[in-house]
Amino acid sequence: MRLNVYGTPLENCSLDPLTGFFRDGCCATCAEDVGQHTICVEMNEDFLLFSRARGNDLITPMLDIGFPGLLPGDRWCVCLPRWLEARAAGVIARVHLRATERSVLVQVPLEELERVAVPDA
Repeated sequence: MRLNVYGTPLENCSLDPLTGFFRDGCCATCAEDVGQHTICVEMNEDFLLFSRARGNDLITPMLDIGFPGLLPGDRWCVCLPRWLEARAAGVIARVHLRATERSVLVQVPLEELERVAVPDA
């Protein structure tokens, strides 16, 4: 069973647009996922521009591979190393904790994630 940072079942990050390494809506990982697409974040303009400047354009649609492009407010499973890099540069993308895989806790303490979490609705 896939677990989130609270040790409960991993919730979907986004089904529209469809995200995740497995394109199943979840931020789950496996050995083949070298990017560690494990942290569910809410996109904002600063993070999108930061990611594009680092060579990962999440803004521009690539319809030939089924990628619609992301907008502020969209939820997406991002690579943990990119999220950490952005955070170190002062660019924060807020985290959806129940949709973030438990493995993230190896590199980021829960308390730190909770400080940048999207408030539960």
